[in-house]
Amino acid sequence: MAPTMAVSSADSFDLTDFVINKGNGVKGLSDLGIKSLPSQYIQPQEALINIIPQQSIPVIDMSNWETDPKVAESVCEAAQQFGFFQLVNHGVPLEVLDGVKDATHRFFGLPAEEKRKYSKELSSTNSVRFGTSFSPDAEKALEWKDYLSLFYVSEEEAFALWPNACRDEVLEYMKRSQILCRKLMSALMENLNVKEIDETKESLLMGSKRINLNYYPRCPNPNLTVGVGRHSDVSCLTFLLQDEIGGLYVRVNEGKGEEDGWVHVPPIEGSLVINVGDALQILSNGRYRSVEHCVIASGSKNRISIPIFVNPRPIDVIGPLPELIAAGEKPKYKDILYSDYVKHFFRKAHDGKKTVAFAEISS
Repeated sequence: MAPTMAVSSADSFDLTDFVINKGNGVKGLSDLGIKSLPSQYIQPQEALINIIPQQSIPVIDMSNWETDPKVAESVCEAAQQFGFFQLVNHGVPLEVLDGVKDATHRFFGLPAEEKRKYSKELSSTNSVRFGTSFSPDAEKALEWKDYLSLFYVSEEEAFALWPNACRDEVLEYMKRSQILCRKLMSALMENLNVKEIDETKESLLMGSKRINLNYYPRCPNPNLTVGVGRHSDVSCLTFLLQDEIGGLYVRVNEGKGEEDGWVHVPPIEGSLVINVGDALQILSNGRYRSVEHCVIASGSKNRISIPIFVNPRPIDVIGPLPELIAAGEKPKYKDILYSDYVKHFFRKAHDGKKTVAFAEISS
């Protein structure tokens, strides 16, 4: 049985050293059996959300993708109206999904000194990063989450540099989800009258990939903090695998004159949650919507989630696709180097959808 501790900012206990420098993360705090939330994690009141019950995002069955055009239409409609949807019968085998979930638990079960090898200070590459919260240097209040972030360069680099505890399962999951990614991108582009995904467009839409293994441990006061603050992703598409615990919330009805609030995305075994990111919103000139989402903390169970972020390459310039402008649409966003956009996102705390304003053309 782990010893229990009362931790507060007044204690001699150095929370930053324990959580960040020594690599224990918030999992280490939770494992200590702390009875109250350290003050560094207490979020301001405005960070907490108004939940709308009995509503959620669309669930789309892909069983008849090849024979029924209405399935692709449903995907495009969901991307336009909600920015979020769940897919079932999507073709990624259940054993692959279970394998990467097991691998995530295995990595976070490693001793702190082993995980710390992949921290910002010690990792041999920027492609592999173990960390906690989102951007601790920029945040007024920390988020209750640890993560391992893996940027995919090549299979050779992954074998050389990614942790053995999870590498094989993560690579298999990324490989098996690639076919699904191409199907969705093709349908979303065709809906914009972009008939062919040539080499340039393939780079813009799915030129790079990053996968995160996220760990949200039990929290002593879950109503005072967040697992992840409200934000939209900087990707084109995000493919999220979540476990059975739940906790992902999506903002709905913003600016529509209806009740503005947040709906839960209930876990469905074997499903994948897909969401539009800022890059696709910009490339589609606002036709597809990236939407704010957040994760609430759990007081009773440890939760994991595994998002794959499908992105442009860092050296790509993103802006409204030329086909849309040629068809007479007025551009809503300027052309911007994708790496500049991403740097802007990571240099500040999570702040809703403010990042996309960085690319907007002021009217």
